[in-house]
Amino acid sequence: MRKIILAAAAAGAALTLSACSEKTEDAAAETADAAAADASANAEAAGETVDAAASDVATAAAEATDAADAAGAAAEAEVQDESTAAAQAD
Repeated sequence: MRKIILAAAAAGAALTLSACSEKTEDAAAETADAAAADASANAEAAGETVDAAASDVATAAAEATDAADAAGAAAEAEVQDESTAAAQAD
């Protein structure tokens, strides 16, 4: 009788451990999926930030080029004693 009870207890313990193992595997899979989703979202946000920064740099470069052209035309106009519009046309 004692052997039957011991065998039943061992079988019950084995079933309990296998159920815990499945739960642990499921939780690990869910954690991995959540981490992958977070990484994807972070990569997308980083890409958007880089795109915005590149656009800002392009705008600043265009403004700097315009300012340099205007300054060059003003300097040429003063040196050649002509209007800035004439200097820009050259």
